[in-house]
Amino acid sequence: MRSAPAGATAPTQQQAVLGHPKGLAFLFATEMWERFSYYGMRSLLVLYMVHYLLLEDRSQNVVGYTTLKSVLEGLFGPLGVQPFSSHIYGLYSAFVYLTPILGGLIADRWLGQRRTVILGAALMAIGHFMMAFETLFLLALVVLILGSGAFKPNISTQVGGLYAPGDRRRDRAFSIFYVGINLGAFLAPLVCGTLGENYGWHYGFTAAGVGMMLGLAIYLIGLPNLPHDRVRLRCDEPRKPLDRDEWRAIMALAMLFLPVTLFWATYEQQGNTIALWANVNTDRSINLLVWRGEIPTTWFQAFNPFMIFAFTPLIVALWSWQAKRNSEPSTIVKMALGCFGVALANLILVLAAWHSGADKASWLWLLAFFAVITIGELYISPIGLSLVTKIAPGRLVSMLMGIWLATSFVGNFISGWLGSFWSAMDKSLFFMMIAAIATFAGIVIWSFDRILKPILKE
Repeated sequence: MRSAPAGATAPTQQQAVLGHPKGLAFLFATEMWERFSYYGMRSLLVLYMVHYLLLEDRSQNVVGYTTLKSVLEGLFGPLGVQPFSSHIYGLYSAFVYLTPILGGLIADRWLGQRRTVILGAALMAIGHFMMAFETLFLLALVVLILGSGAFKPNISTQVGGLYAPGDRRRDRAFSIFYVGINLGAFLAPLVCGTLGENYGWHYGFTAAGVGMMLGLAIYLIGLPNLPHDRVRLRCDEPRKPLDRDEWRAIMALAMLFLPVTLFWATYEQQGNTIALWANVNTDRSINLLVWRGEIPTTWFQAFNPFMIFAFTPLIVALWSWQAKRNSEPSTIVKMALGCFGVALANLILVLAAWHSGADKASWLWLLAFFAVITIGELYISPIGLSLVTKIAPGRLVSMLMGIWLATSFVGNFISGWLGSFWSAMDKSLFFMMIAAIATFAGIVIWSFDRILKPILKE
């Protein structure tokens, strides 16, 4: 695979599919299966550790268990099964979003986006299959982290590379791409979660590996329709210093780093403490004409991605309606509103915990929680991805995408630490704490609106 010169983007001949380059369909499908594998494993991870793997009779067989627990207990004090599981969840989901810096650098400097995506997909498939073996659990997480680091920044960068500078379809393309992310995330708990809960944890993890293999196959088939590598800097090539506008763009992203980190710290409780709330504190019984029984715990992880499908067209239509009336929120205000959405969602669970008292809360409270947090997510996550491809210097786009994704590294690390208080705290106070952090993040982002508008050219 030969790289294009710096600044090259899409292949010269691109067939349109629904008004977008054909390559978008292949990137959509590849990302869908990658997210299927990630969220399939994530839907099982905390439950697997709390209810099975980290119980005393099994945990000692896990390679690296004793060392990791000693390190974490040296930092945080004695840890029971749930707090220890929360820290592992936080570390895993955090490093998944740190290694994209390395993956972006490797792509920009040496391998190019295409080769790096292929390497990442292969590593992730191997990691998911390793999860089927209890002794390799922690090693499998390391392989998955490295694979995700190679994959994530470069698949997102290639979406932007399909469009010329100034192409108005770019934002819509990222919204479409985001639907692909959430289609995989919706199917994952229903398939991997059901297999893991009902037939054995390892069946769920294996299904995640199969999904990643399908994603890799689709990517390889679609290569002729994908963007050429945008930048390849060789060690012997002279490098021009960044100009003033490029530095301003980098500073704009840096200013948003901390508050966006806090957004992810609160949002990512979904796979951790929210899963435990659904499992232990929620009345999951359902009595409908077509179904009577109990909703499996992992299926609640499908609520959010399903609502992405339902709400994305409505949100996009709202923005279009507002744009016609010159009232569409700026990029920064949209991101602030996303944080406020997470705060409101957690306040709903504050009411749920208060209303239910010592009893279990109705699953309808969780339905409302996921509806509100999904709207918040749509106001910040795809907007942030599009923002990076708009303003990042072309020669650094993959690395800066990796740095942007690193907001989730810090956020997920904090998320795991926050989740470790779950067992000891009153649930109303816990959700109130999460809501307060999200509100603070929203206020900080909103305060940057006037400062960053000239840089973002809005």
